[in-house]
Amino acid sequence: MPQMGVVTMTNRQATENLNQAIVNAIAGMKPPEDITVTEWAEKKRRLSSEFSAETGPWRTSRTPYLREPMNAFTDPKVRRIVMVAASQVGKSEFINNCIGYIIDQDPGSILFIHPVTIDAKDYSKLRIAPMIRDCPTLRKKVVAPKSRDSGNTVLQKTYPGGILTMCGSTEAHALASKPIRYVFGDERDRWARSAGKEGDPWDLAMARQTTFWNAKAVEVSTPTIKGASPIEDSYAEGTMERWKSKCPHCGQYNEIRWDDIRYEYEEAEVNRKKTYKVTHISYRCPCCTGESDEITMKRQPARWEAENPDAYEERGVRSFWLNAFVSQWVSWKTIVLKYLSALGNTRKLQVVYNTCFGQLWEDRGDLEDEDSMMARRETDIYGLQDGGTPFELPDGVLVLTAGVDTQDDRMEYEIVGHGHFGETWGIEKGVVMGRPDDDKTWEKLDEMVFYRSLQFKDGVNLQVSISFVDEGGHFTREVRKRCQARIGRKVFCIKGMPGPDRPYTAPPKKQKIMVNETYLGTCWQYQIGVDAGKQVIMDNLRVKTPGSKYCHFPRRDDYGAAYFAGLLSERLEYDASKKQPWVWKKIPGHERNEALDCRNYAMAAFDVLPKNLDMVERWLRSTRDKTAPPVPKARPVKRRKGTGRGLNKYYDEW
Repeated sequence: MPQMGVVTMTNRQATENLNQAIVNAIAGMKPPEDITVTEWAEKKRRLSSEFSAETGPWRTSRTPYLREPMNAFTDPKVRRIVMVAASQVGKSEFINNCIGYIIDQDPGSILFIHPVTIDAKDYSKLRIAPMIRDCPTLRKKVVAPKSRDSGNTVLQKTYPGGILTMCGSTEAHALASKPIRYVFGDERDRWARSAGKEGDPWDLAMARQTTFWNAKAVEVSTPTIKGASPIEDSYAEGTMERWKSKCPHCGQYNEIRWDDIRYEYEEAEVNRKKTYKVTHISYRCPCCTGESDEITMKRQPARWEAENPDAYEERGVRSFWLNAFVSQWVSWKTIVLKYLSALGNTRKLQVVYNTCFGQLWEDRGDLEDEDSMMARRETDIYGLQDGGTPFELPDGVLVLTAGVDTQDDRMEYEIVGHGHFGETWGIEKGVVMGRPDDDKTWEKLDEMVFYRSLQFKDGVNLQVSISFVDEGGHFTREVRKRCQARIGRKVFCIKGMPGPDRPYTAPPKKQKIMVNETYLGTCWQYQIGVDAGKQVIMDNLRVKTPGSKYCHFPRRDDYGAAYFAGLLSERLEYDASKKQPWVWKKIPGHERNEALDCRNYAMAAFDVLPKNLDMVERWLRSTRDKTAPPVPKARPVKRRKGTGRGLNKYYDEW
């Protein structure tokens, strides 16, 4: 009898296990509920505290512009969705809701591609894992993490009916192997142009969907540079929809753009830095010019309007474009302050255009041409009016630096004056004829540049503080030897290092001086990131008002048409064949770029110079008051124990 009891219990357990297996199998075969992604999110999605300031149930009312893109994902006619979006508008939540819907309602394998693998890992840890943890319906379906279970790792999540795989755009093996029903791409504009040697990562990923009649692809990115933005091209293939708000005055629907934002602000200086305070901000309707405040416009009815609606029926592609002016988490005041703080800095301004305005950045060619630059040259501040004796230094100049470009038959130079907040003055552009290995050439440079003392209107003198001399070309050894002989006048040889990743300046290095295989000693060499310097110069030339970062030039022959043709001789161009595609190239007809190089070296010299402009200003003032103390000297650098060589010795030589 006991044995029969055991058998009975075993059969019962086996029956229960079999029933459960059948239930699981049938559950996996059940069709998805007849609900959209929006309905699923509002019913089952919970926002996690790791990446959301508003935790709790998902509410589409907070981001009404996401309703249509999310619903498009469950539209059987739509095979591809493209979203171009600024920051802080919820584009990541759009992706997360679609992925959550897939796992819970319509499972299939997902390939989720990021720019690089570290981005994929961060997204998995900070967004996917918390979403699964905080949504009960997802937590039940995704395999729990186990140390020996490869079904749930940082880059791979397993669930009934599919696997979520995350990877970087450079991983060709992940992009071109197994069939995949769902493909997601995040920050598309930051992807590698090729997955190894296999070709475009997006094309490789899309090729894996060919066997699925019900495949879906989602491509999302912040816009970047016009003409070099893959997401821009993808957007043009779709319906090209814009989120437009209703004007409370005329009833017309328009996209809220930066061009229609009106603001007033106050400017102040705190610790020698500019600060801004926005005093008024509003939106001006482009149709009726009626003005509305931010709260009113964010509460107005709004809708998506398509410029290319035929793409829906013909290609099954819907594309959407969003900026940050509709975001509930970013105020217009914040955007304006970011814009004001970025003025004069191309890289910072591009970030504002891409992440706030939701606009593609382009080199709009807003630099003046040579004639316009010549027209803004000045006379009065240089003492060039009324036929009087011109003085050499305008008020505001506190430090003088020089940049010298080396050619086979001459040395070209520019002396530049520097003041507070990056304001500069062209002081003198000149040429010393002679070979760089001729002592007479360097004696003339001593007179014109290195030992030069220039004068203000009131007779106070200022010397060139530091000079950078290009050692490139055919006379490297000669330049090094003569710069070392002038170390007491802070004359340093420099080597230009092209490339977008090179820092503008870095600590100097010691270089050997060899002549006829004879060792003559060492000299200090600075390596200059010339591309970074060119960007600084071009940014400063864009400034139109005297003050911070403005460039002054005198109305003299040395600053004539030839000078400005050389200063404006290069521009950034996109070259898809390069690993770093944005490169500086000479503009046709502007083959002479010595003026740009000299200005670049003089700016770099100022960048490395130990300086206290406030102290210099006080010294100049006291000198003018005939109570001048000794010229302030740099505080000596304490030599650390055991560091008798290297940079400490270099600073001692100063």
